[in-house]
Amino acid sequence: MFGAVAGDIIGSVYERHPIKTVEFPLFQAESRFTDDTVLSVATAFALMEKRGYAESFRSFGRRYPDAGYGQSFLRWLFESHCRPYGSWGNGAAMRVSPLGFALESVEEVLREAKKSAEVTHDHPEGIKGAQAAALAVFLASAGTDKPTLREEISGRFGYDLSRTTDQIRPAYGFEVSCQKSVPEAIIAFLDSTDYEDAVRRAVSLGGDSDTLACIAGAIAHAYYRKIPEKIVREVRLRLPEEFLGIIDRFEIYSKAEHRKNPPGGTATEKSFS
Repeated sequence: MFGAVAGDIIGSVYERHPIKTVEFPLFQAESRFTDDTVLSVATAFALMEKRGYAESFRSFGRRYPDAGYGQSFLRWLFESHCRPYGSWGNGAAMRVSPLGFALESVEEVLREAKKSAEVTHDHPEGIKGAQAAALAVFLASAGTDKPTLREEISGRFGYDLSRTTDQIRPAYGFEVSCQKSVPEAIIAFLDSTDYEDAVRRAVSLGGDSDTLACIAGAIAHAYYRKIPEKIVREVRLRLPEEFLGIIDRFEIYSKAEHRKNPPGGTATEKSFS
């Protein structure tokens, strides 16, 4: 999960000032957490405390109202009702990484990703994007190799993962739909050599950089296991104590869940049946 938060913060500066290179400063004075982090933390909190997703999203969102939410989500956040609004936006995918780290089977990941998405993003593409992002994290955490992960995600969801970041970059622009950002974020991970490279590739596409890097960073963290200490230090300096407490608790929680049903056993076998 920390990899998602780090990707969000690194990408935050470039959302409004897109770049087309992997050579850029990872952190600047303006680097900050955005709605991607707030809602990822809310998802982790919902899992650990057995809370409803809508309840958790609204609770955290209202405490951090200036994190850069989309207008539809912002209205949902402060309205008296909790009805979904048919979105296919990548907000459904940016917040699901805790599910991939903590849950114990493919079926559970897909079910919970759908539940977490449809409280707001109940369009089929919004649900699909959330499921694909969560499952990619789950498979990476389970030690699935990249060719198999690519085949599993493209086969289940119909995403074209045969492209490379170098092929995508020249013509790619700002895109908030799941269908045109989730595959690109996954490709940034698939092309990468380590965590930092995955985030750099995601940002370099020149699109919705914080969300692309959030999704790619979560998968990369699950796969490579480690994040450079220089990144960890910078990220922790930019987070409120409340978030740090939840993230640190979640690290213990997710490892405990996987000890009950270790990745690579029944759960991974089911994913290829």
